[in-house]
Amino acid sequence: MTLRQVDPVSTSVVLHRGKDKAIRNHHHWIYSGAVKFLPEFEAGSILPVRSADGDLLGHAYFNTHGSIAGRMLSFGADPPLVALEKNIAEALALRRSFFDAGTNAYRLINGEGDRVPGLIVDSYEDVLVIQISTLGMEMLKPVVIEILVKSARPRSVYEKSNSPSRREEKLPPKEGLIWGEPIQTVYITESGFRFEVDIVQSQKTGFYLDQREMRKLVRFLSPGRKVLNAFAYSGGFSVFALAGDALSVDSVDSSERAIELARNNCLLNGFGGDRVRFFAADVFEFIRSQRLDYDLVILDPPAFAKRKSEVVRACRAYKDMHRVVFKKIPPGSFVVTFSCSYFVNEPLFRQVIFQAAAEASRDVRVLQRHHQAFDHPLNVFHPEGDYLKGFLLYVT
Repeated sequence: MTLRQVDPVSTSVVLHRGKDKAIRNHHHWIYSGAVKFLPEFEAGSILPVRSADGDLLGHAYFNTHGSIAGRMLSFGADPPLVALEKNIAEALALRRSFFDAGTNAYRLINGEGDRVPGLIVDSYEDVLVIQISTLGMEMLKPVVIEILVKSARPRSVYEKSNSPSRREEKLPPKEGLIWGEPIQTVYITESGFRFEVDIVQSQKTGFYLDQREMRKLVRFLSPGRKVLNAFAYSGGFSVFALAGDALSVDSVDSSERAIELARNNCLLNGFGGDRVRFFAADVFEFIRSQRLDYDLVILDPPAFAKRKSEVVRACRAYKDMHRVVFKKIPPGSFVVTFSCSYFVNEPLFRQVIFQAAAEASRDVRVLQRHHQAFDHPLNVFHPEGDYLKGFLLYVT
């Protein structure tokens, strides 16, 4: 497919003097304030990017509707579509080096972490689920699908593009089958355990692949303990806690469908009986109304702050949740807690936990920080991609 690309210098985007350092360091984002000259162009088009002295810095797709005016697809003289195909191929090769038959679900492309801005691709056995967050990548979608089908050879490609960032790009949410067979449910394997993934009715792309390493930690911590899995979704942490020989596991989620999936996934792995309970309930109401006689609590809520204006409200919710848990659980308990709110960074999240511990009059120690899953690489030149943070806490 041929895309509209505008070249010579007269139709290049030119940056203000001194605003090219981040791009030279391979940061993908170009903020609107860094742009000195912007030629006429169709929103989403790929344009050359030059310094104030005329040096070619690379190529980016542009859309002036948001504060991020452009996102770099290639750096230096590399043609943008050649770089796109090369980066997708390298992402696939990297994943194949990590996983074997015991795990057949992983993130194939992690946006800027794989040098492909605006694109998330998760692989569930032979089904790919893609999420596109920018207009430029939306225009590149036919090229991306062609590359993915050729290199990954999936049975199906399903789109779940419903991230909040699409609103800033003036893009409506989009969901549905875009290539191959219509498939609603797949069964994946992670570390030898099986999970049902509802592709169509799922949260995000279907399964929280970014918590793979932390599920292993929960399994390690679970022997002989009573476990609460709050915001349980499809029961990933519950399965690993049961596999770790927990005394009991209670799974709580406000979604009836999520609780159904959690129950199915536990049964799928041979876990049932009296030590497994499920509650379709609001987590905040549950922790306030119950005794919380647990010695391992997992708190993995959805993003409380999806935009910067929601940070104060989100921090209040995080603090209230932790304060109640800290106050009620017995001494010597562990709490595994996370925030996936991009706008609540790790120092702020840690400060909120400190405030909750002080208000609950409990001694809380950090034993470990979140371990990132290998298939969610973070580009060191693009720290903004570091959205998920978490702690293993010891409460006495």
